[in-house]
Amino acid sequence: PDSHCPLDNWREIANKKMKFPPSLITAIYDGNLAKVYKLLQTSDGILRQLDDTEDRSWREALNLAIRMSNEDIMTALLRCVKFDFRQIHEALLVAVDTNQVRVVKLLLERLDQEKGTSHNKVDIMSFSLALFDHSIDSSRFAPGVTPLTLACQKNLFEIVDLLMKKGHIIATPHKISCSCPECLNARQYDMLKFSLSRMNTYKGLASRPYLSIANEDAMLSAFKLSRELKQLSKKEPEFKPEYLTLEDLCQDLAVELLGMCRNQSEVTAVLNDCGDDNADELDNQAFEEGIPDLARLRLAVNYNQKRFVAHPICQQVLTSIWCGNLTWWRGSKTIWKIFISTGTFITMPILCLIYWIAPKCKVQTRACWLLCITPVIKFLLHSSSYVWFLVFLIVESILAQENRDIAASRKQPLQENSFHMIWVVGFFWYECKEVWIEGLRSYLLDWWNFLDVVILSMYLSSFALRLVVTVSGQLYCSTNHSSLECYYFTEADRHTWQQEDPQILAEVLFAITSMLSLARLTSILPAHETLGTLQISIGKMIDDMMRFMFVLMIILTAFLCGINNIYVHYVDLDRLGNFNGTLQFLFWSMFGMEEPKSVDLSQFMVAEVVGRVLYGIFTIVMVIVLLNMLVAMITNSFQKIEDDADVEWKFARSRLYLCYFREGLTLPVPFNIIPTPKCLFYLLRRYIKCKDYNFIFPQPNVPMQSDNFRAEKRASYRLQVISTLVHRYIEQSRQEFAEKQRKDLGNRITDLSTFVGRLQSEIKHLRQSMASGGSAGKSNEASSVLGKYILGARNRFQDPEPESVSNSDSGSRKTSFKITVHQDCAEEQIFTLNSTPQSFKPFQKVVCLRSGFLGKGSVRIS
Repeated sequence: PDSHCPLDNWREIANKKMKFPPSLITAIYDGNLAKVYKLLQTSDGILRQLDDTEDRSWREALNLAIRMSNEDIMTALLRCVKFDFRQIHEALLVAVDTNQVRVVKLLLERLDQEKGTSHNKVDIMSFSLALFDHSIDSSRFAPGVTPLTLACQKNLFEIVDLLMKKGHIIATPHKISCSCPECLNARQYDMLKFSLSRMNTYKGLASRPYLSIANEDAMLSAFKLSRELKQLSKKEPEFKPEYLTLEDLCQDLAVELLGMCRNQSEVTAVLNDCGDDNADELDNQAFEEGIPDLARLRLAVNYNQKRFVAHPICQQVLTSIWCGNLTWWRGSKTIWKIFISTGTFITMPILCLIYWIAPKCKVQTRACWLLCITPVIKFLLHSSSYVWFLVFLIVESILAQENRDIAASRKQPLQENSFHMIWVVGFFWYECKEVWIEGLRSYLLDWWNFLDVVILSMYLSSFALRLVVTVSGQLYCSTNHSSLECYYFTEADRHTWQQEDPQILAEVLFAITSMLSLARLTSILPAHETLGTLQISIGKMIDDMMRFMFVLMIILTAFLCGINNIYVHYVDLDRLGNFNGTLQFLFWSMFGMEEPKSVDLSQFMVAEVVGRVLYGIFTIVMVIVLLNMLVAMITNSFQKIEDDADVEWKFARSRLYLCYFREGLTLPVPFNIIPTPKCLFYLLRRYIKCKDYNFIFPQPNVPMQSDNFRAEKRASYRLQVISTLVHRYIEQSRQEFAEKQRKDLGNRITDLSTFVGRLQSEIKHLRQSMASGGSAGKSNEASSVLGKYILGARNRFQDPEPESVSNSDSGSRKTSFKITVHQDCAEEQIFTLNSTPQSFKPFQKVVCLRSGFLGKGSVRIS
């Protein structure tokens, strides 16, 4: 033997290969250890090699010993037979599948022995070689499944921890578009195997045990993996349901870990810090004075972790910050909140003036300043400002209607219909500051900001066009008062204007922008539960309509070309025969606002018949099919929102809350145009720091090391809290798993007790029939009834069936079994059945297990 191998673990490997004993499977089923040793020929103490042609039989023998939970036979097989890596690998999978921790330890020790004493860890890369091995295709386990991934999928925390201590890991799969040699070879070798291997790997990565044990911060790892799986569901739509299921598991884990918090200190440590590695994924905005950073919560919003954000703990933190010192706001009735909102709407200029005067004063106005920076009051101020803006827009529209003659001409002064531009300038400055504070990347993540940019652009364009008309008139009239251009831009009637006249374009842009401005008010609806849910539903419906419009335009264009080509040759028709008229005719036909007689051609029957047929098909397809499909799509989207309305609303409300937590942007439009003393103070301090005039505003001498020490201490405490939450979660999962096992065992015992009671009744009835001298036919009928119950017991309570044995001799031997009834201390034989030992062994276990429940009578199989 090799001097590097211990003598108690290793022996000489014989050159002669061992043949598979046909009766080995039967001996393992019977649990006959002596017979197993005899069949393995262990008297010479030589570790024997196997014949490659019998690989499947030896593998089934080892797997069967593990499934039968017979460690002695399994140890004998490992001691006497030289199993290779693939066989041990599959045996390890079987041990993990049956949740046998001791067997897993024994097999891992065997692998360590094969690697030698100088290697203490398993060669993990060897497991991936199974992907390119045809010889294990007959395995009951899917491609790419390793012991660790299998243990993770079954939520076996103890085995996962054991395997990871032995060096097992789950390598993250490469990107789906990866073109490295490994991925290219795997795809070319077997595309299906490659895809299944990736899926099984992600099942292991997304499992609760692996996320909890393998990661330093399980919650952040769940966030990132959830986002990755969401992206993969779009890139690989063929596996979309599987990826979305795994994504739900990641979200559930983060929510369950958050639910393990037991005090406010743990909640603060979890939500206010997400590590330096994730700081780049957050915006650089700072919150108002006294508001925590909420870094992890903001990261969850960016990652679209809706259930995590909607968790009661997160919502409690957000609501407490939202109300600030106004604790009475949370429990107030709706009528009282409306009264406060109305008061804020009326007194908005006064509150803004107080904030402008005393942002840093230590006087009585300090209380009012603190009130203004409270998020709920800041929200009311900004909402009131926007409502005032809409009021002025409506007033301008009413005045334009009252002074129609002046508004329709060039005589209306520019300043009379441009009072709303004060708010527009304020909105423009607000958006500029928002981009400066958040950064362009974070700014563009919010779709409402796109709408703001469009609205501001159209307002500014409308005002610029009106300004062009006024300036052009003044310039032309200053050079030549009697020129045609001067007359056109000052006194020309509207009917003589050109189609692209700047004032007409300005009025059109202003009309569209006014409509969008009123629609923009819906962004504040998530503050209310009922209105917020409706706003989310409307957004989903609009998304459905946009997708529906694509299909609608394709079909509409198809019928437009067909019908137009039929009627284009008949110039005497008013509605048909040109693209514009035909398009209007078809569009309004969908709503039943057109006469079907418009397609008639009295003198041309062929064209009329074809036109009517096409118009009829169009009506059926568009009105009956597509419009009803749109209704069904909208109904489905609304139902999805309603089914998860609480989570959707709380997530939307949380995003709204976070917008009003940030520092700055306190003054509403248009008061934000005027620089505040606080702003001037900050600008002056920055200028002095740039000029190095520190003697004017001396900076406290705080060493950098103290800041780094506090940051490291905060990070250490955060990781300690996360570790504590993970341990609590693992302990709770183990308790739930044990409770589930106890319930399953209790249910099985209850079912078995019921079955045995029925079996006793049938036996009693059978004895009475035999005692009364019944015919042989009745006896056979009763025996068949008893056999039916025995077969049912076998099918219900038997252990997992073993794989089919390649050697037919081992499974073809049949044994005679006697079913004997013990009743009132008297033994009476009922009948005898011929079957294989494997068939009735599980039933024998069941009967022996429940023999104590039979009362005076019992059943025995021999």
